[in-house]
Amino acid sequence: MIYSHEVKMMCPVAQGVNHGAAPIPEEAKWVKAKEVTDISGFTHGIGWCAPQQGTCKLTLNVKEGIIQEALIETIGCSGMTHSAAMASEILPGKTILEALNTDLVCDAINTAMRELFLQIVYGRTQSAFSEGGLQIGAGLEDLGKGLRSQIGTMYGTLAKGPRYLEMAEGYVTGIALDEDNEIIGYQFVSIGKMMDFIKKGDDANTALEKAKGQYGRVQDAVKIIDPRCE
Repeated sequence: MIYSHEVKMMCPVAQGVNHGAAPIPEEAKWVKAKEVTDISGFTHGIGWCAPQQGTCKLTLNVKEGIIQEALIETIGCSGMTHSAAMASEILPGKTILEALNTDLVCDAINTAMRELFLQIVYGRTQSAFSEGGLQIGAGLEDLGKGLRSQIGTMYGTLAKGPRYLEMAEGYVTGIALDEDNEIIGYQFVSIGKMMDFIKKGDDANTALEKAKGQYGRVQDAVKIIDPRCE
């Protein structure tokens, strides 16, 4: 340790007040975190790249400082999906400090990791008041039975109006319109369910029919249009 001449010449004064770290909530416990291993929690965070052409939602399950589970969801950039594939291999097993200082290939994923780090070390996690925290696998449960991200894709123009392309329920196949040409519902196909039916032996057409659904007042529609054509 190198001290400046000014510090060397100072007379010593006792440091009287030292209460330590303020406690933060972690998995239904109040913890005074001093080491990385003191940190546990399950939470989400959002990141974006410099040109803001894509974004990432990152979900981590941290136990005693070690990332046990990582869910990486990206949208808006094709290259980002490949970066997410690499991040899914990189993150588990690292401490949150290592992960913060590791190149996760994509700026959006790196930014999401930064935002998660802040939440986790300050005790602002989803599992802050959950006894024992959340089990490993909680991130996967966020996706639902079809194991697909919750995606909303909508498009609209002044000339032709709105188009619903994809909802949380699935790929939109039809938009229901009333007599004023206003949207009153939509038809969809759950891609995750459809693929599950095919894997279980159904042919594609049967699986497609079984995975169809609708939302809203579709039965009252004057007409149903294909959002990608008409």
